[in-house]
Amino acid sequence: MPYAAARRAAGFSLIELMVTVAIVGILAAVAYPAYGNYLARGHRAAAQAQMLAMALAQSQYLADSRGYAATPTTLGMVPPAEVSARYTISIAVVDGPPPTYTITATPVAGTSQAADGVLSIDSAGTKLPTSTW
Repeated sequence: MPYAAARRAAGFSLIELMVTVAIVGILAAVAYPAYGNYLARGHRAAAQAQMLAMALAQSQYLADSRGYAATPTTLGMVPPAEVSARYTISIAVVDGPPPTYTITATPVAGTSQAADGVLSIDSAGTKLPTSTW
């Protein structure tokens, strides 16, 4: 009998190991989608920050040039690699009167942001879709 007790304390049974694996599997099944959503929100926030910076640069460009810039490079604001890998940012300018612009971020197909939808901000400060801003 003492031999069986010493042998039992030396390791784990197959049942204990399978229960542990099942618990880890359940936790992973719950955590992985939440982590994916967390990453998507972070990438969306980076794109929104870039768009807000471009909107601020458009205000300065209007004060200097009496018009809006039609491309991000004209503003001197090339989107960082983190944003450009997941979104295509473009600017649509209407000359006038009064001049207006709309900055849009379109998700790149095949990325985790593809289901995100198009983000936009215009010269009046309207941010669409309102549910993601």
